[in-house]
Formats: sequence, structure tokens, C-alpha cells
Amino acid sequence: MNLLLLLPLLLVVVAVAGLLAAVMFRRVVSTNTVHIVQSRTKTTPYGTQQGEGNVYYQWPSWVPGLGVTVIELPVSNFDLSLKDYEAYDKDRVPFKVDVTAFFRIENTALAAQRVSNIKELEEQLSLIVQGAVRKVLASDVIDSIMLERSKFGDEFTKEVAEQLKEWGVRSVKSMELMDIRDAHDSKVISNIMAKKTSHIEMESRTEVAKNTKAAETAEIESREAVDIRKQVAEEAVGKRTAEKERTVGIANQQSRQEVLAQEKVTQERDMEVKRVQQVKMAEITKEQQVVAAEQEKETMVIKAEGGLEAQRKEAEGVKVLGEAKADAEKAMQMAPVQAQIALAQEIGENEGYQKYLAMIEAVKAYLTVGSKQAEALQKAEVKVIANTGHPTAGARDVMDLFTSKGGTDLAAMVEGFAQTPLGQATLSKLGVTTNGHSPEAPKAGK
Repeated sequence: MNLLLLLPLLLVVVAVAGLLAAVMFRRVVSTNTVHIVQSRTKTTPYGTQQGEGNVYYQWPSWVPGLGVTVIELPVSNFDLSLKDYEAYDKDRVPFKVDVTAFFRIENTALAAQRVSNIKELEEQLSLIVQGAVRKVLASDVIDSIMLERSKFGDEFTKEVAEQLKEWGVRSVKSMELMDIRDAHDSKVISNIMAKKTSHIEMESRTEVAKNTKAAETAEIESREAVDIRKQVAEEAVGKRTAEKERTVGIANQQSRQEVLAQEKVTQERDMEVKRVQQVKMAEITKEQQVVAAEQEKETMVIKAEGGLEAQRKEAEGVKVLGEAKADAEKAMQMAPVQAQIALAQEIGENEGYQKYLAMIEAVKAYLTVGSKQAEALQKAEVKVIANTGHPTAGARDVMDLFTSKGGTDLAAMVEGFAQTPLGQATLSKLGVTTNGHSPEAPKAGK
């Protein structure tokens, strides 16, 4: 039971341990390096542009089945230098040289089979370069070696090319012979340089002497040529001066004569010009006077015609203005008449409109009569006793007093009232008789 409970925990621990181990042993190869991984069964390169990529797990070599060994090699260019390397020429003259070579690993798998790290590879390449330098320099003399350094750099490169292939390496560029100098207790190169220097100095001084002699000779010849040219020039200048003075004198005389003749012609032409100017001025003055008279005449004619035209235009304007005023007054006077005519025509042809106008006039008359009847009733102090069923009917009968029907009814009523004794007595007091004569005024005291 306890084992079953511990099993999940053990699995978790194992998983975490595996994850930590994977993180710890995971390797990512940089861009300028190749890792050659040797496992139990095969050798695999990892890095940029490698078929297996640039990520792998570097399990310790003691892990059964998974352990690997790794060789790191650069894929970028690297240089190798020989400093103070002692060599000999064809005549066994000792000297020291400095040589620089530039390489690159072309086949990392092959290089990994030859060495275990880059330092060991550099040591092997250094031995190869030393052998090539020693062999090539020993086939020539020191003078040629000093003068033709570039040639020997190319020969060094060719000498090591085949051997480098066996190590999976190739040269990036030709090796360079950087410097050459004397070995210990040797002055061969110094002497050669001194000889060369003295030879160069001799050649330089010889050339300088030759150049100085040639320069002095050239200066002498130049001065002689200059003196001769100067004398010839002075002679030519003298002759040229005399000829110039003679030519100038003759030219001056001829010029003076031509000037005098030209002055005469000029004066004659000036007089002719003045005469022509006077004639032209007289003609111009005459023409100006004629033009002025013509302008004055035309101006007067234009003014007269303008005044006449203005008066004519003014008269026409007055006439047009009067006609316009008359037409306007006529139109104003005819406007009401035409409106009445148009209204009468419309009324005569429109029966509905005629009834409407009659109704309007009847209402106006009814209002006028009603107002007058009201005023009469107010002054007559008439009391109305309505015996009808409705007060409005009684009021309407009172209004009949002021109509023709009302007047006839009133007269009949008075006539009937007068036939009674009370009516006669009452009418007598009022001074009214039924026979048309006024009764005698009642005496006082009766």
C-alpha cells in the first residue's frame, strides 16, 4: 500500500530530474563554431548550416548509451604567425623571418579525426608552415629573398596546399613574408643593405652630377641664345622704330589732309541740313495752322449739331414724358371703372355670388332697422306683457309694432279701444277723438 502511494511521487521526481538534466546538458552552438559530437555509434557535426542543426544534448561520457564527447572547432577564418623563425638560403646564410598565414576549416569532420581541439590543430599547422618556409627559402639566395617577398608568399601557399587537405583545412589567402633580418651574430643582411645603400648613393650622386652638368650646360647655352636673341631683337626694334616713325609721319599728314577735306564736306552738309530744317519747319507751321483751322471749324459744326440734337432730344423727352403721364392718369381713372365692370360681369354671370351679396345687404338692413327699433322702444317707455308660451315670442311681437303689419294692428287696436267708455275717456284726456276732432280741454277744477 505504501509503495503505491510513493509511486506517483517517484515518477514526479524522475520527471523533474530529467527536465533539469535536459536543461543543464542542452547546448546551442554559436554561429562561428562547429561542435563535433562523437556518440557510441556515430560522429555528428552541429552548427550553422549543418544538416543536424545547431542544438544537441551533451550527456556526460560516463552515461551508458547516451554519453558523448565533443570537439569544438571554429568555422571562421583564423591566422597563424611564425615569429623570429630561423631559416637558411641556398648558400647556408642564416637569417630570421616573420611569416603570417590565414586558414579556415573546410571539413570539420575530417579535422576532428586529426585533432581534439583547435589549439592542437594550430600546432600541427604551425609545423606544416615551418617546413614549407624552410624548404622554399633554402632553394634561393638571400638577395632574391629580400627583393621578391610576394613571390615567396605564393610559393609558401602552394607548398602547404596538399598537406592542408589531409587536415580538412584550406588557405584563405596567400601567406605573407612580413619581415627578414639577420640571425644571431650575423651581419649578412646588414652588409647587403649597406652595399645596396652605397650602390644607391653612388647611382644617386652620379645621376646628380650628370644632372648638374647638363643643367649648367643648358644654362650657358640658354644665356648665349638669350644674348643673341636680345641683339637681334634690338636691331629689329631699331629698324621697326624708324619705319614706324616714317609711317606715322606720313599717316599723320594724310590724316590731317583727310580731316580738313572732311571738315569742308561736313560744313556743307551742315548748311544743307539747316536749310532743309528751316523749310521743313515752315511747312510744319503751315500744316499746323491749317489743321488748327480745320479743327476749329469742325469743332463749331460739331457743337452746333450737338446743340440741335440736344434740343431735339429734349423735346422728344418732354413729349414722351407727357404721354406717359397722360397714360398713367388715364390708367388710374379707368382702373376703378374697369374693376366695377369686371365685378358686375362676374355678379351677373354668377347666381350663387348674387345670392351671397343679397344676403349681405339684408343682414346690413336688418342690423340698421333693429338698432333703430331698439332706440324707439327705449324712448317710448313701452311695457310688454307676453302672454305667449315663450318670452322670446312676446319680444318678437313687440318688434312687430315697428313694421307695417304692426302699424295696422295698432290702429285697429286703438279704434276698438275708442269704442269703449273707458277708451273714450282715456282718449279724451289725451286730447284724441275718434272723429278726428280734438276734444275741448278740460276745465280747471272739473
